Amino acid sequence: MYAALTPFERGMVAHLVADWLFQNHWIAQNKSSLRHPAAWVHGFIHILLLALALGWLGGLVLGVIHMLIDTRAPMSWWRGFIRQTSEGPAAMTTAVWADQVLHIALIAVWVALMSPPI
Repeated sequence: MYAALTPFERGMVAHLVADWLFQNHWIAQNKSSLRHPAAWVHGFIHILLLALALGWLGGLVLGVIHMLIDTRAPMSWWRGFIRQTSEGPAAMTTAVWADQVLHIALIAVWVALMSPPI
């Protein structure tokens, strides 16, 4: 039997497709600067896919927040604040996963705040 995806699942799939399938080398290398077109292309892809998954407001809000997170400033602050690994062989893995967890957690927060009460 087919079960429809929940809003969180739709948002998660949209995020993963935008961040992993539609992110090329040019975007990955340049998205951290809001002055570079790659940041805006990456943000627009997130806005579009998240809007399809969660509605236009969710797409817009989460897409813009995604762009801001990808400047790396919030994660740099977080890694310093909790003294997370920032050097050595585990640093890149830790940084990538921390970034992804933050993006996904914010999708969860959006869905929780925008869902009607049970």
